[in-house]
Amino acid sequence: MHLLIQILRDQILPIFLAVGIGSVFWFYFRPDIKSMSRLSFYILSPCLVYSSITNNNLPAVEFWRIVMFSISTVFISGALAWIIGNILSLQPTITIALMMTCMFVNGGNYGLSLNLFAFGTEAMNRAIVYYLVNVVAVYSIGVFIASNGIKNPKVAINKALKVPVIYALLISSTLRYIELETPTWIYIPIDLLAEAAIPVMLLILGMQLAKTNLVIRWKWISLVIVVRLIIMPIIAIFLSDIFNLSETSRKASILEASMPTAVIVTVLSLEYDLEPELVTEAVFITTLISPLVLTPLIAFLQT
Repeated sequence: MHLLIQILRDQILPIFLAVGIGSVFWFYFRPDIKSMSRLSFYILSPCLVYSSITNNNLPAVEFWRIVMFSISTVFISGALAWIIGNILSLQPTITIALMMTCMFVNGGNYGLSLNLFAFGTEAMNRAIVYYLVNVVAVYSIGVFIASNGIKNPKVAINKALKVPVIYALLISSTLRYIELETPTWIYIPIDLLAEAAIPVMLLILGMQLAKTNLVIRWKWISLVIVVRLIIMPIIAIFLSDIFNLSETSRKASILEASMPTAVIVTVLSLEYDLEPELVTEAVFITTLISPLVLTPLIAFLQT
């Protein structure tokens, strides 16, 4: 019990305090969240990816194992949600919303910071690989699913090609492969902005949660909680063994796969009129109760 309290206090509480500050700031000043999100999406996140990859000693084999692990968790969670939706005869739009809320995790502003606090920089660098896969999946598979397959697949591809972190990954990976160092005068500002990425992400998360109008529908939210926060951590543990991840990669990947629903899913649900109230509710509740799952999970991974 002492270990659980210590983890909750030292590793999870700081994140929620930062998120809380973001919420309070939004209540008093009502800043433009979209502008801050764009700042994070187009500048800070790519800098974080670039800085992490160029400083990362992750072997290529381990990198691809994490990629395959990440892809597997996305498809398995989506398949589970689809099966549950069909068994319960849910409306098609609700089934798709369930798939979206279960497939895509908050591996950025929440997952990366928690990995950093719980397991250190090496774990965060590995968590970034999972985060990148999830981002690409959201803007490709996610767009296609959210549009119910009506839109041309080219739309999903074009969306994915507009994600800045992909280019940060490609450039940094290429430089690492050819063993070319980034000039100091370029790297220092990139690294400086990278250090601002996680704090700003947490503030944005707090602002996004603060503007949520919450109406709890227990049948719906219980389905998301069971798949996203209970079943997927268990599956992730088994997958980490199947893909033979190293100890650090195992911890980072399992924790990322156990994160609550990604905030970006609410954006897609609004854009494609995909039960936005239910999706917003899922994001808020899974984030709020996630410490109940993540605290014992971190304790398990630390033993």
